[in-house]
Amino acid sequence: MLAIISAMSEELEPILEAMDTYEAINYASNTYYKAKYKGVDLILAYSKIGKVFSTLTATTMIEKFGATKLLFSGVAGAVNSDLNIGDLIYATKLAQHDLDITIFGHPNGYVPEGSVYVDSDDKLNNVAKDVASDLGLKLKAGIIATGDQFIASSEKKDWIEKTFNADALEMEGASVGVVCTSLEVPFFILRAISDAADMDAGFNFDEFLDSSAKVSAEFILKMIEKID
Repeated sequence: MLAIISAMSEELEPILEAMDTYEAINYASNTYYKAKYKGVDLILAYSKIGKVFSTLTATTMIEKFGATKLLFSGVAGAVNSDLNIGDLIYATKLAQHDLDITIFGHPNGYVPEGSVYVDSDDKLNNVAKDVASDLGLKLKAGIIATGDQFIASSEKKDWIEKTFNADALEMEGASVGVVCTSLEVPFFILRAISDAADMDAGFNFDEFLDSSAKVSAEFILKMIEKID
């Protein structure tokens, strides 16, 4: 079973609309969709925004519905100045930028008995590179920072870039990565850029959410066709 997760309905709808068939299942205050796409069995859901909800949703997909691989489709704010609205980036690794126990001498993002970064799956990343090549699309690999904050501050963005060497930031990827790594499920995080995480971020996010979400969704659909 392949899991597809997004944070918001706007991010999941373009994927759900492409399904051959699907069945809605209500569980744990959310709706999950058992679906079939070109012969592939899927479980889909949008988690709602933030690390807690994405953790709950990813865990449910794996533990209740038996997902053995997980793909995340959504939008993100650009940290790397080379990224423009609509560009695609996948995470080679992710960190939680709002996790701070530096008072005890640990680096930002560090979890005791853990690490600052969580690594995504190389095989799924290679599938993504093949899809990008087939479609003639530019796909950037980079570090994505996750936190329970919508960043709309140049100062905060610069701090995240410097501290984590981040290329993009969002609100769910690292928590999904922690779940998948802990439960030994390969995962892939794809984001289309919707804003620049600066003082104009709120305006740009609202304006470009739908178009950027569709870019990410279309790419994920192509990946489904290539994943064994």
